[in-house]
Amino acid sequence: MWLATIKLGVTNLLLHKLRSFLTMLGTILGVASVISMLAIGEGSKQHAVEQIRQLGASNVIVRSVKPGLDDNNAYASDGNTGQRVSRVLEYGLLHSDYDVLTTALASTIKLSVPISLIRRNAQHGRHRITNARILGTTPEFKQVKNIHIQRGRFLTDLDLDATASVVVLSEGAARRLFTFEDPLGQTLLLGEGAYRVVGVLAPQSSGNATPGEVGQADLNNDLYIPLSAARSRFGELQVIIAAGSRDYERTQLSEITLAVNDERFVSQTAAMARKLLERSHPEGNDFEIQVPLELLKRAEREKRIWNLVLGSIAGISLLVGGIGIMNIMLATVTERTREIGIRRAIGARRKHIIAQFLVETMVLSTVGGMLGIVLGVAIPLVVTMTSEIQTVTSWWSVLLAFGISVSSGVVFGVYPARRAAMMNPIEALRHQ
Repeated sequence: MWLATIKLGVTNLLLHKLRSFLTMLGTILGVASVISMLAIGEGSKQHAVEQIRQLGASNVIVRSVKPGLDDNNAYASDGNTGQRVSRVLEYGLLHSDYDVLTTALASTIKLSVPISLIRRNAQHGRHRITNARILGTTPEFKQVKNIHIQRGRFLTDLDLDATASVVVLSEGAARRLFTFEDPLGQTLLLGEGAYRVVGVLAPQSSGNATPGEVGQADLNNDLYIPLSAARSRFGELQVIIAAGSRDYERTQLSEITLAVNDERFVSQTAAMARKLLERSHPEGNDFEIQVPLELLKRAEREKRIWNLVLGSIAGISLLVGGIGIMNIMLATVTERTREIGIRRAIGARRKHIIAQFLVETMVLSTVGGMLGIVLGVAIPLVVTMTSEIQTVTSWWSVLLAFGISVSSGVVFGVYPARRAAMMNPIEALRHQ
């Protein structure tokens, strides 16, 4: 009986192929929009979460921040000429801050890394990187920042103690300065000094942080030298040439990263670090503390909310598709009134009439849902191939969209089916 009902329902739908396809189109687009929007949203949020995760879930990052210029700490101004007078603006983290943090927090941190960011030209032969980012740091940088060596080695304690003129290149910097040459053992110029290349890093994702430039810089162009060499050869004074004046800024350390022993104590360690730094920075406006673990938790919460919003918006199109199915089935009931009367006259019960129309709505919603899945999986792939937007199609979004489409077929098919079943057989036979 059920097989015959299904066969009859499919046959009735095939009698009006275009109308059946247009009815399914709402469901197809609804399912496709749910899957594709969730895939795009999941991809973008997963990329953001991955960036934060690569900063280190157990790290506390302290960065120097240039304070807003005002009458107290700004460059001085000549009231008669209106020109600014050159003056040194001192701000940011100090070497003494690093000593205080590592001493006071010795019981809760396992590693600590000071970083000094320097801007100089890097040159080898006729190849040049203008205003390159040069990071003066210590050997622990490799472990704390989770970077990997492709060739050669990273900085060592011996380099640090000897103030050695050695440099480690990121993958992009090696490619730009040496093209197809082997950089190991060769010499390049950083500013006015010559440095020997001792290592090349593996390609890095943009999740690893550059001091003061999180998410804004291509880390594959960085160069790494011993902190002692950066301090003795480049100093701490930066010259800023502006219209009508020459300004100077002094920052000893750009960043201090503290690797905490246990993730449970990350927030407490960050709070203790802030209290310690506020003693030497009473205004607290020239440094900031970033806790990747807290950012990660916040980003994951936002990701869930974002997915809910996107799913709700896309689900509206599924609702519209279900309403379209109900509308067509109501029109079909009117068209087939005489057929319903004949079936009732020869012995069909109300449940048989209900089953017949429910089968038709189920076929429409199921086939539409399957076609929507194919389209919904294809759209994110096309978006990824034609742009730099990362997409992630999850199995739960496919099941959710398909389940809603089938459910909408049942829900919106019940009323037309009941309306057909409740018809008076005699009145139905008289219908023209």
